[in-house]
Amino acid sequence: MNMREMNKDQLERAKREQEQAYAAWKSRGIQLNMARGKPCAQQLELSRGLHEPLTDFKDADGVDTRNYGGLTGIPEAKKLFGAILGVDPSLVIMGGAASLNLMYDMVCRAYTHGVLPGLPPWRKLERVRFLCPAPGYDRHFAITEHFGFELLTVAMTPAGPDMDQVEELAKDPAVKGIWCVPMYSNPDGITYSDETVRRLANLEPAAPDFRIFWDNAYCLHHLDAADRDVLANVYDACRAAGHEDMVYLFASMSKITLAGGSISAMAMSPANYAWVEKQLAIQTISYDKVNQLRHCRFFPDLAAVEALMVRHGAILKPKFELVLELLDREIAPLGIASWHRPKGGYFVSFNALPGTARRIVALCKEAGVTLTGAGATYPYQKDPRDSNIRLAPSFPPPEELRQAMEVFCVAVKLAAAEKLLAQ
Repeated sequence: MNMREMNKDQLERAKREQEQAYAAWKSRGIQLNMARGKPCAQQLELSRGLHEPLTDFKDADGVDTRNYGGLTGIPEAKKLFGAILGVDPSLVIMGGAASLNLMYDMVCRAYTHGVLPGLPPWRKLERVRFLCPAPGYDRHFAITEHFGFELLTVAMTPAGPDMDQVEELAKDPAVKGIWCVPMYSNPDGITYSDETVRRLANLEPAAPDFRIFWDNAYCLHHLDAADRDVLANVYDACRAAGHEDMVYLFASMSKITLAGGSISAMAMSPANYAWVEKQLAIQTISYDKVNQLRHCRFFPDLAAVEALMVRHGAILKPKFELVLELLDREIAPLGIASWHRPKGGYFVSFNALPGTARRIVALCKEAGVTLTGAGATYPYQKDPRDSNIRLAPSFPPPEELRQAMEVFCVAVKLAAAEKLLAQ
């Protein structure tokens, strides 16, 4: 029965039932963690071949990767990530284990030196504002908050960011950019529609140094390759609109091979590339070219990466199905929440009864289940509805995941009963 339609006696009965179920779980003393989207041990084992020792350290140009040089990466790595990002390899700059580092550096360069010669460093401006589609990725928001920018929440729709809102906010010259996770977004699992990509590419912001930070972290992370989303090529769209300087693209293999020892890349227009390369030459000699070579020997082409990702999907899909099965069975009939059904990525975005997310997360923690903090998916960690919770099914073994979700469902029902009775 829909809990919103229950009378007071029915709600009090439901509350007592969930309090008993919750007490039973607390007494078991479990300690489970599904706070972040980490690959599980079984996924990490898929890349054991990366540990095979290299006997030849020369890249495709015959250069010894063990030595200095190669600032922007070895040729085969640039070619591989060019295929992943859908750009010419000449536009790719290789990075280290995490693309987050590359994004931080790009914001920092804009802050200290501007995005292109002749444009002012953001540190010299009276105010810098940044668009943050939410629910979104907490680490993105943390970067721009760290630099003192004002974060502006943009609503997410089933097609991506609310483009009417983006276009209106971009009329302000203080608005300098937007964070985007365009495929299987974190946490909603939404893939931007062709229309959203087109409107982003054709955006006419008031600020000449406005930049789209296109973090395509999950572009290969399909749960089922036969039933996958397709994302339009944003760089081609920007170039066609005469805005090729407006976008930076990022990707990594941190959830493909080894989260702690992977490679990443960014790509951008020739003008942006020249400006970044000049500054990068002062910052470093190069990133780890031996690791780039190791990855490229393991993945001779994009098809090899996609083949491995089919195996990742086979591990992850049952976990997502388990989460959705329990939500469908335990929560859906009660009318107290909604959630997305992603075809890829690492999360299930759960929208609880407004005003209950923090209570749910606290109840779970008391019962031994750690979740991502309520509010984390919004700028400044302030969810205006106190509703969204990011569920991360990837890391726990299936039996632990089932237990964690059973505790979660009890907490959702208990928090909802409390809230409805209080009203």
